[in-house]
Amino acid sequence: MAYAMTYNNLVTDIQQYLERTDAETVARIPTFIGLAEQVIASQIKFLGNLTVQNSTMNASNPVIDKPARWHKTVSMNITVAGKRYPVLLRKYEYMREYWPDVTQTGVPKYYSVWDDNTFSVAPTPGQAYTVQLGYIYRPAQLSATTPTTWISTNAPEALLYACLIQAYSYTKGPTDMLAYFENSYKQAIQGLGIEQVGRRRRDEYRDGMLRIPLRSPSPGPA
Repeated sequence: MAYAMTYNNLVTDIQQYLERTDAETVARIPTFIGLAEQVIASQIKFLGNLTVQNSTMNASNPVIDKPARWHKTVSMNITVAGKRYPVLLRKYEYMREYWPDVTQTGVPKYYSVWDDNTFSVAPTPGQAYTVQLGYIYRPAQLSATTPTTWISTNAPEALLYACLIQAYSYTKGPTDMLAYFENSYKQAIQGLGIEQVGRRRRDEYRDGMLRIPLRSPSPGPA
């Protein structure tokens, strides 16, 4: 069974590496953890953060609410007369040119990100179509009330080194140690990326799981 990093364990490890227990530094540890989680999440699309939600469009309303903690859309499709059809991502300007009168209705073909909380579709739906959204969601942040997360369970080493990079940068720790943590983090995140690709089935999300480049030998003789 894989080792799962808990919030309390991580806080203790950070303090031990820093050899600092002063109140100011300890108070910054949740910030170190939050920043580290954001860095990891921006580099890797985790299988654990992919989900699918089904909802219903409102007839004559081109606006659709985003799910809670939405981060990025992987796919969107609607069901029309029992058949499922893709709804494709387009820029908002394109949609307004394609469907300038939002009071006119039809079967939605395109969507755009309207704001932080909603999507806009075109044409404006003429019926209450079922819409299925595949998306990546922002994971809950590790904390005293959320002692484990997907990242802490599946990437504890990467999380620890990412936190130490934040902590040593803040405390202006020795540059050689900072360089060591940065190199260790790169190795950990690279290994995590390879593991995620290995778990992925070919017919899953075509958008891919990996955001960091993997080195592989060129085909043919050297």
